[in-house]
Amino acid sequence: MTAVHSRFEPDRQLTARMLVTLFLLGLLYVAFVGALLVLLKSTLVVVVVAAAVLVSQYWFSDRIALYAMHGRVVTREQQPQLHGIVDRLCATADMPRPQIAVSDTDLPNAFATGRNADHAVLCVTTGLMRRLEPDELEGVLAHELSHVAHRDVAVITVASFLGVIAGLIVRFAFYSQMYGGRGRRDQNTMVVLLGVMAVSAAVYSLSFLLIRALSRYRELAADRAGALLTGRPSALASALTKLDGDIARIPSKDLRTASAFNAFYFIPAFGKGDSLARLFNTHPTLEQRLDGLAKISAELGRPA
Repeated sequence: MTAVHSRFEPDRQLTARMLVTLFLLGLLYVAFVGALLVLLKSTLVVVVVAAAVLVSQYWFSDRIALYAMHGRVVTREQQPQLHGIVDRLCATADMPRPQIAVSDTDLPNAFATGRNADHAVLCVTTGLMRRLEPDELEGVLAHELSHVAHRDVAVITVASFLGVIAGLIVRFAFYSQMYGGRGRRDQNTMVVLLGVMAVSAAVYSLSFLLIRALSRYRELAADRAGALLTGRPSALASALTKLDGDIARIPSKDLRTASAFNAFYFIPAFGKGDSLARLFNTHPTLEQRLDGLAKISAELGRPA
């Protein structure tokens, strides 16, 4: 697995981590499907559901993410500044230009999605554009474009599939027994149902840990690649500091809704009191990211 042809600096550690994560998740997926086949004794149901969710999540991940975040693709006439920045960055990086979308929400964030560079979408919120200066916005967009160039957006999309299907299988098993007739709701059925739930919970927990380990590193890699592309790590550091303070002031209800997509966001949607959520965060701490950018500034011979 290699990065898209571009001038983004390759990250061999990121590539190795993605390969290991996909390999381990693949083994976990095979074990998960095998356990469900034994428990549910319905090959057709398990295979059809698993295949349908995987295909839909991979091929339609960009549409699903935009729909969930109420994003809409915008033209150059609608957002000339945004298009201009992305055009310059893509020309500098020598990479395909993604579609550009805007989500009309006060939550200050951005994310990239899509199965590859030719089918990528870069989405920013109106809250982000309103808060950032042009050089800070450029740093954030360069960070997101590096996710596309390194292909880690596609990997995270596929990796998160396992947790999604685990939840769907549990719901299917639960409702099929609830509405399947009184005669079927015997002791054996309950044992099967509890077995499915236990296996799904274990699979979700393991996939959760694997995704978190990859996600934290990929954010540091994107910070580095984006900062090197623009040559202004201080602008990205300024954006991080500003957004980390502002996002804590967003209403808790909006943060809870958005937190399901934290693995894709530029900055996680957490409030000040979410200490437990931060413990299992998909992102490094603000201090770790700022330290990394300070080192890049030193490498470039510029003040942080």
